Amino acid sequence: MISIGFIGTGNLASSVIKGLVQGNTSYHIAAFDVFQEKAAALATIYPIRAVTFAEIVQESEVLFLAVKPKDIKALLNDLAAYNLRGKLIISVAAGISLSFYEKTLPDAAIVRVMPNTSSAVLQAVSGLARGSCVSEKQADITQDIFSVLGKCVWIDDGKMNALTAVSGSGPAYFYYLTELMAQAGVRLGLTKDEADFLASQTLIGAGKMQAESGKTSAELREAVTSPNGTTFAALESFRESELEKIVFEAMKACAKRAEEMEGEYV
Repeated sequence: MISIGFIGTGNLASSVIKGLVQGNTSYHIAAFDVFQEKAAALATIYPIRAVTFAEIVQESEVLFLAVKPKDIKALLNDLAAYNLRGKLIISVAAGISLSFYEKTLPDAAIVRVMPNTSSAVLQAVSGLARGSCVSEKQADITQDIFSVLGKCVWIDDGKMNALTAVSGSGPAYFYYLTELMAQAGVRLGLTKDEADFLASQTLIGAGKMQAESGKTSAELREAVTSPNGTTFAALESFRESELEKIVFEAMKACAKRAEEMEGEYV
């Protein structure tokens, strides 16, 4: 049984632990948080142990760093005081490149991960970037962990900012469009409850259709767009408003901000 220790017990750590427990995976799970009551509370929900920092570092084969980016520097400095050889370190902190981790912890096997908030319902898509010291077995362990949250894909670390723009921040784009659709529905005469229900259920149905149909987004769009019909009129309005350009500029801003954040950790 592989021992995995979570440093930080926020929403993402809770989601991963939930997935590992529900999936009946063979991990021995421990958790540490600077706010000890948070780790203790999590241990009342799931079959895990709340332990000290020294215990989690020394006893875990896999260390899962689930802290905010602003706390990573101090955490890595604390970890550097321990012998990490042979341990797998997984970090989900946004905007920090593999090179920064490997400069601070040169002997450690590091995997950088960008999940998204759909982890909470075990429907995430996670990007995994593998450090130079990561073995095949450790890569398999990482993939096994994040597979319980949904789908995952291995990419080069240099592509992580682009992935962040597509999937890391992506759920918010769909939520925002759904919000705007509901607002438009109200302006067109629906009640707020009616518009919120219709917009959110349309998002759910479209996502399920995309997942289960085996068709591309373009194919699904074309299938519901009759020539000169109602959907056609809406899509033409999107095109005239240069929605494609608007989406690209937004995602470029996301990727640029991720790149700027990486620049803060050199």
